[in-house]
Amino acid sequence: MSGRRQILAGGAAALAAPRLAHAQAAAWPNERPVEVIIPFPAGGGVDVMARLVMPLVAAQIPGMRHVVTNRSGAAGQIGLEAIFNAAPDGYTLGATTLPAHNAIPMERPARFRAMDFTFLANVVGDANCFYVRADSPFRRVADLVAAARARPGQLTYGTTGVGSDDHLFMMNFEQAANVPPLVHIPFAGAAPLIPQLLGGHMDLAAINVGDALAMKREGRLRILAQAAERRWEEATDVPTFREEGFEVLNGAERGLIGPPGLPGAVTARLTAAFAVALRDTDFLREAKRQFMPLHTLIGAEYRAMAQRTEAQLQALWQRRPWRER
Repeated sequence: MSGRRQILAGGAAALAAPRLAHAQAAAWPNERPVEVIIPFPAGGGVDVMARLVMPLVAAQIPGMRHVVTNRSGAAGQIGLEAIFNAAPDGYTLGATTLPAHNAIPMERPARFRAMDFTFLANVVGDANCFYVRADSPFRRVADLVAAARARPGQLTYGTTGVGSDDHLFMMNFEQAANVPPLVHIPFAGAAPLIPQLLGGHMDLAAINVGDALAMKREGRLRILAQAAERRWEEATDVPTFREEGFEVLNGAERGLIGPPGLPGAVTARLTAAFAVALRDTDFLREAKRQFMPLHTLIGAEYRAMAQRTEAQLQALWQRRPWRER
């Protein structure tokens, strides 16, 4: 092909690309079901959140069908890589949780860039806390602090993984309380962790308030304190860490994302659908029943929160890298 023909062919292709992208966006979502990837096991907070909200989102978009797939492993990394590297055609979406979303690429090689995803909607903001068994000798945070100082390197705690919000929360607590590091036992989500706590295989769990609230109400577990600015209405009997004398604020922000470069028309339809779904009275009622503390942010607001989290973690990484802990 001559140089002139190559130029003409290239120009034609460049002109055709936007038309093709527009046509694909216009056809979405009728071609096939939308896969929603959950980077954690079934039954955990991210999984429950996504399964609750996605049917309501689909109901707002004519023709949309969806299927939820759990791709857990490496503290969420496997699922996030699958979302990130999916075709940006609207047929693959996913769930995530901050700050783990931002922490993974800081601590190890990952096939995704945290801020390049398409941020659709944050749904839940769940404070971290310490759960212990009902028969635990720890009644207050002060009891835990005293034991950690008296028995350095002996107390064990479970989290949902290295670099998870739970792990970073414990690091912040250790610094605020000036205690030696506790022994970390990471799990692939809250669902496999909680039975191990109930079975007495660790001293405490550093997870989210909503993760095991039903078991607290059944009297099987207790919460020492919650890392929130104020007591959650579903756990008004649990003091905040500030009330206990420790400046510790941490939590998990759970929401829905798409791969980088999601077409603008598809993104607009999804964010509009999320805005309606998250105001739905049935959703609000069910979220309360499921002990889901809501923190709704749509589109640009969600991305702005993720960017703030990114900056905070970058600063923390410079002061105290958590990879080896």
